[in-house]
Amino acid sequence: MRLANRLALLVMLAAAPVAIAGAVRQAAPVNDAAITEDALPPRLSDYGFFADLSARTPASGVHPYDLNTPLFSDYSLKQRYVYVPAGTAARYDAEAAFEFPVGSALIKTFGYGEGAAYRPIETRLLLRRASGWVALPYVWNAEGTDAELRRAGTRVPIAFTDPSGQERRISYSVPNVNQCKDCHNLGGAITPIGPKARNLNDGVQLQRWHAAGVLDRAPKDAPRLARWDDPQASLDARATAYLEVNCAHCHNARGSASNSGLFLDWRQPDAAARGIGKHPAAAGRGSGGRMVVIDPGAPEESILLFRMASTEPGVAMPELGRATSHDEALAMLTRWIAMMPERGQSQ
Repeated sequence: MRLANRLALLVMLAAAPVAIAGAVRQAAPVNDAAITEDALPPRLSDYGFFADLSARTPASGVHPYDLNTPLFSDYSLKQRYVYVPAGTAARYDAEAAFEFPVGSALIKTFGYGEGAAYRPIETRLLLRRASGWVALPYVWNAEGTDAELRRAGTRVPIAFTDPSGQERRISYSVPNVNQCKDCHNLGGAITPIGPKARNLNDGVQLQRWHAAGVLDRAPKDAPRLARWDDPQASLDARATAYLEVNCAHCHNARGSASNSGLFLDWRQPDAAARGIGKHPAAAGRGSGGRMVVIDPGAPEESILLFRMASTEPGVAMPELGRATSHDEALAMLTRWIAMMPERGQSQ
């Protein structure tokens, strides 16, 4: 075969579609070595996750996704993407986070503004290496053309308008790598939080992941978490969803706050473990002088709401990732607690 023909054949093979889990997709130009090797790439552009980094247009094989109920992070708007290497797929799990193959990446950009006015602040990566997951924060430059690795984290002054129209100015906190580990800790290992069947299941998204070859299967009976702000959902479903996403990654039997005895995972059957009528494991200024985590019928006496409303270090919950209170969610949770039968009353 002539050299020119051989080169043409190699180009065709390189661009050929790859069949994965019953789907066909183009081979991705992502830098797989940047994900799997021990080195820590200094720039977000080193990974090749985006065909157009300034516009954050995903490269082939990088898929955007959303969550039914997202984690609150100072009213930032998040752009989420998932990547699994060609020839592989994540393993579906009805309860836990999906099992992603080595070479996978979860990409989440935090920013403010809408459309063309969107300003990216940071992009957090979870990289699945042979040794486990690695969490890395990248901070965007002022021009929005690239982001640099900041293992020690940083702070960025931000001005924005919240959903109520209130102007806010905050010192936005980019976490350091150890703080990333704390939030993603499950049984001593870094584990993804968001990509679980219940929080991805909006009726179509799991099927799209399967069709794209990202997920090995998408059962029709997958569990489903409510949207915390859905007025059509019950107040209990909305509150459960919010606490699951914003609190339960630490407040579960294997999480960083396991010693608190407060477990806010969505299927927690024990009312006391969920904080209802529960006294805190350790009192202090974090209690605000209140005696019960969730005091049924008395939101003003509930430690949970006191700590969620606070922005004071050592009092505020969650401990990381916010310099503001989530006023709309607090209003919803206040109604939820106020509607609970008071202790001693019949259900």
